[in-house]
Amino acid sequence: MRAWLFPGQGSQRRGMGADVLDHRPDLLAEAGEILGYDVRELCLSDPDNRLRDTRYAQPALFIVNALHCLERREREAEPDFLAGHSLGEYDALFAAGCFDFATGVRLVQRRGELMAQAAAGGMLAVVGLAADRVAALLREAGPDGADGAEGVDVANHNSDEQIVLSGPRERLDALVAPVRAAGGRAVPLNVSAPFHSRYMRDVAREFGAFLDGFAFAAPRIPVVANVTARPYPAGEIAKLLREQVASPVRWWDTMLFLRSRGVGEAAEVGPGAVLSGLWRTAAAITPPDPAAGLGSRGFRDDYGVRYAYAAGSMYQGIASTALVIRMAKAGLIGFFGAGGLRLDEIEDALRELSTALGRGGRFGMNLLYGLDDGAREDATVGLYLDHGVRFVEAAGYTQVTAPVVRFRFSGAHRDAAGRPVAVRHVLAKVSRPEVAEAFLSPPAEPLLRKLVEAGRLTEDEGAVARELPVSGDLCVESDSGGHTDAGVALTLVPSIVRLRDRTARQYGYPAPVRVGAAGGLGSPEAVAAAFVLGADFVVTGSVNQCTPESGAAAAVKDLLAGLDVADTTYAPAGDMFELGARVQVVRRGTLFAARANKLYQLYRQYDALEALDAAELATVERYFGRTVEEVWKETADYLARTRPDELARAERNPRQRMALVFRWYFVHSTRMAAAADGEQRANYQIHCGPAMGAFNRFVAGTPLEDWRQRHVDVVAERLMQGAAAWLEGFCANVSSHDAAGTLR
Repeated sequence: MRAWLFPGQGSQRRGMGADVLDHRPDLLAEAGEILGYDVRELCLSDPDNRLRDTRYAQPALFIVNALHCLERREREAEPDFLAGHSLGEYDALFAAGCFDFATGVRLVQRRGELMAQAAAGGMLAVVGLAADRVAALLREAGPDGADGAEGVDVANHNSDEQIVLSGPRERLDALVAPVRAAGGRAVPLNVSAPFHSRYMRDVAREFGAFLDGFAFAAPRIPVVANVTARPYPAGEIAKLLREQVASPVRWWDTMLFLRSRGVGEAAEVGPGAVLSGLWRTAAAITPPDPAAGLGSRGFRDDYGVRYAYAAGSMYQGIASTALVIRMAKAGLIGFFGAGGLRLDEIEDALRELSTALGRGGRFGMNLLYGLDDGAREDATVGLYLDHGVRFVEAAGYTQVTAPVVRFRFSGAHRDAAGRPVAVRHVLAKVSRPEVAEAFLSPPAEPLLRKLVEAGRLTEDEGAVARELPVSGDLCVESDSGGHTDAGVALTLVPSIVRLRDRTARQYGYPAPVRVGAAGGLGSPEAVAAAFVLGADFVVTGSVNQCTPESGAAAAVKDLLAGLDVADTTYAPAGDMFELGARVQVVRRGTLFAARANKLYQLYRQYDALEALDAAELATVERYFGRTVEEVWKETADYLARTRPDELARAERNPRQRMALVFRWYFVHSTRMAAAADGEQRANYQIHCGPAMGAFNRFVAGTPLEDWRQRHVDVVAERLMQGAAAWLEGFCANVSSHDAAGTLR
């Protein structure tokens, strides 16, 4: 991530802007008309030494910084964050689109005039002493007078060893000797007033009245405020600009905040290199990552990850080996999309993952409910056990099955203290309380007994299983691209958290089951809301298929990157067609949803293909691009090779035969999307929820607007770090309730 930093007063010098001033004569003319003097002459020649005068220095520096910003914007992508030191904050707000160039000139013109009229005093830079040592020196110098008139304030905290003080000159002069005795340097600054201190409060009030005459737009790019060292909240630009005049510039905290948000590169935009030096000092420090504190520590420990976050599986290898490997190498976990793949394809993926990450490494595999193919579900579990897989994401389940119990408790044992331990983790996606309760409970005794009797679990493993839940991690899947029953997170998450707490009391588990959230997580605010609702972790899906690592075709990613929040809809789920289960799919640019819903309507209305009238049959065959007989032959040939019993049943049951023919369309539409067959675009089946549109809006105007820059780990970091920042800001707003109980 990148930031642009704009210097403040003190960086101005004769000759500044020589490389940009002549590139925008229109803006120079506009500034000259507002200010009443030749800005170009002032910056390049400064014939009367007016650049030392605050009234002239502030507008001149704002203009040069702004022109440098416009030049940089033409040759490189916009940054992820903006910040400016004192006067430079106005350039940061200009760069973020909060006001236009002319408004910026007027603001800094008035600011400079008022600050030039401030009470006499000065500023002293203290170099080489930490902030706490400087604070101790101020205490040792004696208390302030009763009215504070004799006091010295910290005006700028620029780095861990550079503090600027403001106050009466005699008090500053008296501090020079103690600073030097403590091993620091004291450097008086050539300024006319004690800026950024209590002595500027009258100026701040008058400037605040001036600001009331302007309307400001919300920042397009986060701007970190000097006053708070946090991004400007919406609607607080005038308030913080007023406070900035009489408040310290928290530059060091600003740099540490940028580092904590993943900023690794910062460019100084304007004359000088002071801020670049301060950034290098901050960049050498490994910052704390507040996102690492979100959610359950137990989840992070058990999965060996930095964040309580997972990239969920997307079928047919859309959640690819490349995606899973990239997540693992970033200290995160992803689940491979095994659904819809042949067993040999799954085994190839397991070999690739084990080679890259080690046997039993930090990666997960998808396990789909074997609604009509329990043998396949069991064979998939066998593969996972053979390859030492420790983590599975169980999806689409309507009940607990023998294969999922077998996976969970293979290798289960008791530790040295006799406590039950399961070495494998099942993260079960659920959207119904009754299914959640089944996974929150120990396995049913008849099912467990059959597994032990069949030698699928040992007696000891079965005994441990009686004391633990089937799933140690339960993911509440609400409105998303998966099998969600159109659930709403606001109701589902709290309800299942309560259900989790009840079953924990009922069974007395040694550790609580963790409840996560999935669905609709396409913005930091949505992720933050999931944690506020009580989620221990989050799982993303839709946003990850529009990354370079996903297995989706480039043409599909182009389509996804253009979606808005209303560009998805519901369609029948092909693997649970007869049950009426639904998934959410892309609506924009494809007719799949309308056609799939029509097929389900016909299935509900008729008992056999032969009952369709001529017009309906023609419609179905137009969807298919071939005759019903051709589709049935292809389907029957496949079943004869793979599941002959199912073929025999369908040949005896016309309605089942109709369902299989209709389900062929779901397989076909998935293949067309995977192949990016342009002629079949109308039939593309692309599972996706509105989170995709939310993420597109979140990254609009940033480098991540291009999906080729959306690496799956970067998506995770943006969402989690953004959520941490949002929660931090939210808590700060809550703590600032005024006496009337309203948010400021």
